[in-house]
Amino acid sequence: MKKLLSMLLVLTMAIAMLTLVACKPAEEPEDDGVMTHAEFVAAEDGTVVTIEAYVQAKQGWWDNKITLYLQDREGGYFVYNLPCSETDAAKLTVGTKIRITGEKNPWAGLNEINDPAATFEFVKDADTFVATAFDATSILDNEAELIKHQTELVTFKGLTVVSVAYKSTVANDDIYVTVKLADGEEHSFCVEVYLTGPSTEVYQTALTLEAGDVIDVEGFLYWYEGVNTHITAITVK
Repeated sequence: MKKLLSMLLVLTMAIAMLTLVACKPAEEPEDDGVMTHAEFVAAEDGTVVTIEAYVQAKQGWWDNKITLYLQDREGGYFVYNLPCSETDAAKLTVGTKIRITGEKNPWAGLNEINDPAATFEFVKDADTFVATAFDATSILDNEAELIKHQTELVTFKGLTVVSVAYKSTVANDDIYVTVKLADGEEHSFCVEVYLTGPSTEVYQTALTLEAGDVIDVEGFLYWYEGVNTHITAITVK
């Protein structure tokens, strides 16, 4: 009888253990800390952030650093002087998805990751994404709406050129193109030499512009105390 009771006790315990295993909730996936675009924008200055986004353009690699224009399906990101080897810089082609961790340190109104200790990695087996320019013409003079599209690829149509000037007296420097909509406010856009240098079509086109020309512009909605789009294409009407 004792032997039978012992066997029944063992069997009961085994059934109980199986029930516990069967009822155990599935483990939640580990939180890797990647922020949404909204969380990135809301993060306090100096906070270490982690984002995943797709390369849309890059400035010239120099001194083991690269400056990137990134975007996902929610918004844009600007990463200044990201530590990066020359080999990895060559792999940062348009559409490539990367994960970056570093401090968010805004500059002159622009939300950006600007951290000499920032790190990045390529996201394995990721999809690719190339942004389509958002038509921001109707909100050019509405700073509250425009600022929501910081660093995104945007287009402005039917702008009138007010003036064109080099940033300094040095030849082949950045070119500032002051533009406005009809009866609108004036805005200073930039042909950034480290992004689109003197040999590019957009740089050469900018040199031909005159006051009164009407143009369509495409570029990344950079911000410096207000909208300061980094122009990547100009169409003269």
